[in-house]
Amino acid sequence: MDILNEVQSLLNQRDPDQPEFHQAVKEVVESVTPVLERHPELRKARVIERIIEPERVIQFRVPWVNDRGDIQVNRGFRIEMNSALGPYKGGLRFHPSVNLSILKFLAFEQIFKNSLTTLPIGGGKGGSDFNPKGKSDNEVMKFCQSFMMELFRHIGPNTDIPAGDIGVGGREIGYMFGMYKKLKNEFTGILTGKGLNWGGSLIRPEATGYGAVYMAANMLKTRNETLDGKTCLVSGSGNVAQYTCEKLLDLGAKPVTVSDSSGYIYDEKGIDREKLAFIMHLKNVKRGRIKEYAEKYSSAVFTPNDSSSDHNPIWNHKAKAAFPSATQNEINGKDSQNLISNGVYVISEGANMPSTPDAVNAFVENKLLYGPGKAANAGGVAVSALEMSQNSLRMGWTREEVDNRLQIIMKSIHDNSASAAKEYGMEGNYVAGANIAGFMKVVNAMMDHGVV
Repeated sequence: MDILNEVQSLLNQRDPDQPEFHQAVKEVVESVTPVLERHPELRKARVIERIIEPERVIQFRVPWVNDRGDIQVNRGFRIEMNSALGPYKGGLRFHPSVNLSILKFLAFEQIFKNSLTTLPIGGGKGGSDFNPKGKSDNEVMKFCQSFMMELFRHIGPNTDIPAGDIGVGGREIGYMFGMYKKLKNEFTGILTGKGLNWGGSLIRPEATGYGAVYMAANMLKTRNETLDGKTCLVSGSGNVAQYTCEKLLDLGAKPVTVSDSSGYIYDEKGIDREKLAFIMHLKNVKRGRIKEYAEKYSSAVFTPNDSSSDHNPIWNHKAKAAFPSATQNEINGKDSQNLISNGVYVISEGANMPSTPDAVNAFVENKLLYGPGKAANAGGVAVSALEMSQNSLRMGWTREEVDNRLQIIMKSIHDNSASAAKEYGMEGNYVAGANIAGFMKVVNAMMDHGVV
């Protein structure tokens, strides 16, 4: 507690208005306190104080002109958090909620997530408060080009290689890559999530969702169970949720929910491949709202969001497994109790920090098979790093080869997290295990590098 109190005091002094960042740091410090007690040399080297301070924070103005000819001004950010293991790696998020607190929490989580992949990449994150929803392709292009006109100064194939996140898909990556290529006069793998015909990797769009399902399968294997026949709750309806549903279907499970910012649908009969294809077209091409699913399929019920409610009803249905794949803090304490009451005992997080501390405590105390985001959703950045490898080799791997590597990486993440938890007397606690395993690799490298 002394260590945690010291860190919280430091955060309150330096970053008093960054609650998401405080939350992320507290969770990690609580988990790694036994490591620090066992290794006093790490405390003497002040590795915690160093690892919570970004190596570099970049903030810049992004002016652009909309289709009406009006000048718009957004904020752009890049948090280069830690490069002990390799060049900074982490997504770009375009969403109105983007601020320093959210990006620092994401970048901090990214350090340990990237460490767990076993690949040589450091942690970073970035983005803008720009909202691509409702914008024309031309407006999105203008914004992305303006954004890259500043960001290009700070990134490079051996320095910082961004990827996509919420609001940044193939369209946005393409526009930013094109501007980077023009500004630098070079064709390098500076962004991941690229199109297949210009340097992208097979399985990259699917990787985060697939990885979350592979994590759940690995956790179930410890109880000699599989996902076959299990009813699953999935939140979100973007890239992660879509491919979570796809891999669940591959493994014989039955997803019954998806959501967006307007609400969620519950389909008791299950989301089959035809229905999933409708969702993908609706969200990726039409850019419509999930309510349209319920209008097309009579087996589904749409429930609109109620911001005044003390819980999220998507987590109040009978199921065995849950895959929160929307955004941070979407499962609160009451939601966690609803999940447990409805029979859910497997939770694999496709989103970053989707569970509040109360929810996490409930999952751990009830000994659920709970895969935290930094472990369960690491498949996305893992395949991003594999895309970097393919770019360096100037060649592409087959779908089967990339998927096989992803499965090996997710099994390694599971096994290393489980082993670290057991070593420190917390067997079955994947939260502690993932934090400890990721932390140890990073701080050992930091110690080797000296005080820098």
